[in-house]
Amino acid sequence: MEASGNKKIRYPESELVLGGKNIIYHLGISPQDIAPSILLVGDQDRVALISNYFDSVRHRSQHREFVIHTGTYKGKEISVVSTGIGTDNIDIVINELDALFNIDLIHRVNKEKHTPLKLVRIGTCGILQPHIPVHSFIISKNALGFDNVAHFYQLNFSASEKQTEDEMRHHLQLPSAIQPYFTSSSETLLKELSSEETFSGITVTSSGFYGPQGRTLRIPLSTYQLNEKLESFKSSDGSKIVNFEMETSAFYALGKALGHDCLTICLGVANRAKQEFSDNYHPHMERLIQYVLERI
Repeated sequence: MEASGNKKIRYPESELVLGGKNIIYHLGISPQDIAPSILLVGDQDRVALISNYFDSVRHRSQHREFVIHTGTYKGKEISVVSTGIGTDNIDIVINELDALFNIDLIHRVNKEKHTPLKLVRIGTCGILQPHIPVHSFIISKNALGFDNVAHFYQLNFSASEKQTEDEMRHHLQLPSAIQPYFTSSSETLLKELSSEETFSGITVTSSGFYGPQGRTLRIPLSTYQLNEKLESFKSSDGSKIVNFEMETSAFYALGKALGHDCLTICLGVANRAKQEFSDNYHPHMERLIQYVLERI
């Protein structure tokens, strides 16, 4: 579903917040500073790690946790944006990236022509299937959101998404206060980035790293054998839950609603089923970065 609305309605100063003339508030950049092909990363340091592969870099900025580099790779213009951790930051980043391309920030109205963005998130994740090795490349074909971000928007989920969501609710038997939603990646980007090197399936996006991902230290959990239930789930179309992370559900739900192509590809740094964690994932992350750059 692509965002719509009356193009002549002016967005008030309190709703479309700017940090200066033509500068979007949180990201701290103007439209000319960003390219329509964008790599999203959680870690600020990963921005320079990626832009080091660029032929040239024409823009560098940092505002809060949002580091942004824009340059060219093999003649194609690409931006890299750090989002920080969590779906709350994704809500900010996706809305503001869209505004930079699709809202006239001077006159505060929607532009006549919609600009679709290509958005690829490169992250790390915990693996939920014992057969997937640590350091694997894992593509989020779909995402189950344990966060609430999508519930604040009027979104149209497909019939197949709603069916899988119902199947998962029945299987997981979550506390009533947890209301998950199910969404999907871009088919175009899925084809571009899938290969024999990748695993794919359903990603669970949680709203935290400890309890929401089934980890317990000193506070007891309200969920029972959450990871075991996630590992054993299989949808009617044969899909399985492959990993845990903290951004993709909101990324997909909001990105699609705004008319953009979105995909997450993660490096598995822990296998939760086998209780294994990478002793050094950094060279494997560099390999993943090169893999993505060559395919977008």
